Amino acid sequence: MAHVNLLPWRAARRKQREREFYMQLAAAFVAAFAVMLIWVFWMDQRIDNQNDRNTYLQTEIKQLDVRIAKIKDLETVRAHLLARKQIIEQLQADRSQMVHLFDELVRTIPSSARLSGLKQSGQSMSLDGVAQSNASVAEYMRNIEVSPWMGHADLRKTENSHDSSRMPYTFGLDVALSRPKADDAKSGSDSVPADASSAASVPAAAVSAPAPLGNPAKAVTGTPTGTPVSSSPAKSTSASVAVKPETHPVSAATTGGTKP
Repeated sequence: MAHVNLLPWRAARRKQREREFYMQLAAAFVAAFAVMLIWVFWMDQRIDNQNDRNTYLQTEIKQLDVRIAKIKDLETVRAHLLARKQIIEQLQADRSQMVHLFDELVRTIPSSARLSGLKQSGQSMSLDGVAQSNASVAEYMRNIEVSPWMGHADLRKTENSHDSSRMPYTFGLDVALSRPKADDAKSGSDSVPADASSAASVPAAAVSAPAPLGNPAKAVTGTPTGTPVSSSPAKSTSASVAVKPETHPVSAATTGGTKP
């Protein structure tokens, strides 16, 4: 026997599908919300991590800024020290320059010229003086250019005052100062002690000259009567007397006479 379903099954099926649809929609919403929460949490973690890194970098940057400021201070101190070192080296190099300049001024000036004033400004010097003629001024300029401590000389002025003095010409020179080479300076510094030692050896020789006087005296006293005395002791005796005047009595046996 066949069974016939007369109930509204289509409506029940439609309601079932609606319930399933809403259930799937709610599940999708919950899943989307969960994914959103996870994504928000992950982004918050990344933001916090980046903030921590930024904070660390800011702290390191501040420390580096402090170090850079200290380095700049050290660079400033180093620059000041280098400047002072250069000034000290310049003063050390120029310490004997004025002595050499005065010495060169005396050496280079001819006998027919005379200086009336000089002024040094840095590495240049202005000379003013009088001369007998322009030839004396030209000779002075040539001597200056040959000098190792003075360089090129420019003639600033030369005038003839037409007076009755021995040096009627007044002149002015601008001289560029220079320095000799290291070898020349070294040889010059070595020559000074050599000259000093040679000069010191002269008094030593003069002092030691009377020493041979004793030997002629002994030779004279030991010579028998009537024997002629050689001329060399007499020369040495006269030389020693010239250095250090001393009286040395001669025995009667030497002169061949009797004692007074």
